[in-house]
Amino acid sequence: MSTDKYFQANRQLWDQWTKEHEQAPFYNVAGFRVGKDRLRSIELEELGDVSGKRLLHLQCHFGMDTLTWARRGAVVTGVDFSEESISLARSLSQELNIPADFVCSDIYNLPNVLAGEFDIVFTSYGVLHWLRDLQRWGEVIAHFLKPGEIFYIVEDYPFMRVFHADAETGLQVSNPYFFSETPDQVEMEGSYATDNRGEKATFYIWNHSLGEVINALITNGLRIEFLHEFPYAARAKFPMMEKGDDNWWRLPPQRGTIPLLFSLQARKDR
Repeated sequence: MSTDKYFQANRQLWDQWTKEHEQAPFYNVAGFRVGKDRLRSIELEELGDVSGKRLLHLQCHFGMDTLTWARRGAVVTGVDFSEESISLARSLSQELNIPADFVCSDIYNLPNVLAGEFDIVFTSYGVLHWLRDLQRWGEVIAHFLKPGEIFYIVEDYPFMRVFHADAETGLQVSNPYFFSETPDQVEMEGSYATDNRGEKATFYIWNHSLGEVINALITNGLRIEFLHEFPYAARAKFPMMEKGDDNWWRLPPQRGTIPLLFSLQARKDR
């Protein structure tokens, strides 16, 4: 594990968030225990049938999506750098009798602790800005993919992150779009999944442009098969957003539209 101060602060944060998220309605662990599907329409439609496929889930948090892929027939391995997350994921796997392997590791060190190749490498929703080095990320993805098989991501659209908003003033450009080696320092009470109030947590994130994401894959031998953009998000990214009947969050019509999510599939050359 890295001894980098940013890494250590972020891992401590996710250890704490795991304890909170296990109880959070956003994750609905009780519903998951009785069979509620955690996956969303984008990845289900675009990845399709995963029965019998070996699937590696990077940055899996406490494994609910990983275990949902297993319920759908995949042979799954989930990876996260939070020991609390992996401990809870293993507990859910055992309790619910869903076969799965879970590995506690940061992505960059993963080839040193995990062997084998996979048919699908998968990651989703709020993952990239926790990573400093996307070139190494691309290397690791390529390392674990079988030749001819696919990497798939559905993620917050990078351009969306340049905006700040409040309910009165609307969207305002206030954050950088391009990568900087020096991360943004963020202080926050609670988390994206909770409204807990108390001591502020400090964590660190990095911006990555869409071009940087794509090139991190291309330069490591992956061929882009599609890039899709969506004007909705999995949760309210701005205060004025409205939830539709389809459970996706959108800006009100009078606010216009911006891309809020993207999905991408890339295939490793044979």
